[in-house]
Amino acid sequence: MTLSHRKTLPLRPLTAALLTASLMGAGAQALAQEDPIKVGILHSLSGTMAISETVLKDTVEMLVEKQNQEGGLLGRQLEAVVVDPASNWPLFAERARELLAQHEVDVVFGNWTSVSRKAVLPVFEELNGLLFYPVQYEGEESSENVFYTGAAPNQQAIPAVNYLHDEVGVERWVLAGTDYVYPRTTNRILEAYLQEEFGVAEEDILVNYTPFGHSDWQNIVAEIRRFGTEGKKTAVVSTINGDANVPFYRELANQGIDAADIPVVAFSVGEQELTGIDTGPLVGHLAAWNYFMSVDTDANYDFIDAWIEWTGDEEAVTNDPMEAHYIGFNMWAEAVRKAGTTDADAVKDAIIGVAVPNLTGGYAAMMPNHHITKPVLIGEIQDNGQFDIVWQTPSTVVGDAWSDFLPGSRDLIADWRAPMRCGNFNVATGSCGGSTAAEEAEAALAE
Repeated sequence: MTLSHRKTLPLRPLTAALLTASLMGAGAQALAQEDPIKVGILHSLSGTMAISETVLKDTVEMLVEKQNQEGGLLGRQLEAVVVDPASNWPLFAERARELLAQHEVDVVFGNWTSVSRKAVLPVFEELNGLLFYPVQYEGEESSENVFYTGAAPNQQAIPAVNYLHDEVGVERWVLAGTDYVYPRTTNRILEAYLQEEFGVAEEDILVNYTPFGHSDWQNIVAEIRRFGTEGKKTAVVSTINGDANVPFYRELANQGIDAADIPVVAFSVGEQELTGIDTGPLVGHLAAWNYFMSVDTDANYDFIDAWIEWTGDEEAVTNDPMEAHYIGFNMWAEAVRKAGTTDADAVKDAIIGVAVPNLTGGYAAMMPNHHITKPVLIGEIQDNGQFDIVWQTPSTVVGDAWSDFLPGSRDLIADWRAPMRCGNFNVATGSCGGSTAAEEAEAALAE
């Protein structure tokens, strides 16, 4: 029988049924391929952290739209799924579960405070979700399900105190922070570092913690003032987070403390936070970040232009965590293209070693410990709310998951490549620690 004859024969009932099923399956598969890739956004849009986190939600939405304009990923469009955990740390865990289990998102960009990140860690590890975390943090953690695109202490806090010690001549230190895990752990590292590296005496370190949203700074600032009048150059290292920064800086100005007397270097105050402050009296105070809006590069100007166009606000500002989301989003997109899928396990393997442009004129690379390479910059507050960059590292710095200055951490490394796949490998014993990052997070939250 020739092929032309076979074409004219009627289909047998079973053959017709199989062909119909095959065509229906192909149609369903094509439809499934057209389903959007869901991008979860887990940022506080209300409460004390909204001042910092709302713009990060907007940043991810802008990046999603830009990706869609460029054709999406894997031939599919992206869809942003936004939830509001409302600066409520237990609610972060509920909203994370909602994103992963109910909305079935492929990736999540979110969180600011470490207490919120630790609240969601068990959820991401249980449901095998992917979280890109864009804010500086205390280290002492490495999860297979989290990519830390903000600074570790060796990429922000330690270079900042080095600058104050070496360039400003600081001998007395006020470590002022909000009362939660990031400031407390960072200050433990800094206390050990100051004593070990510079021989600073205990009486030359003043530590103070205040709750989220703290507003009455009169007595605390007066204590800082007294501490700084004992004959040694004094500085404040600030890990104060959220809207408490506004009355803190206002009280500094009220009591006549300027940068020439007691400089403040902040780790959580950027351009966005300064939009709510009269910056005139604060000129000369410092911040340590890995990006400032004032960076002079074409990539940065393009990003600023895109942000102003997105917001419709000519006065809109950019900041460091926004750049971290920009880097993290582009790393995730590149890993998805490399893996050919949004499958979490495939993306985890594909993303290690991925390098994408940052906004400061170089590249950021994802390291095996799920931290990225970053330059470190010190900026002085200007009266227009921007920062004049006064110092920066000559090259990028690799983020350390575990501090070299804490006894329980100095022998630990993280490496999520096969065959190690361990977040707390002890190089002294040659073994991987028994607890997961989620279990360690639960223990930290219980303290």
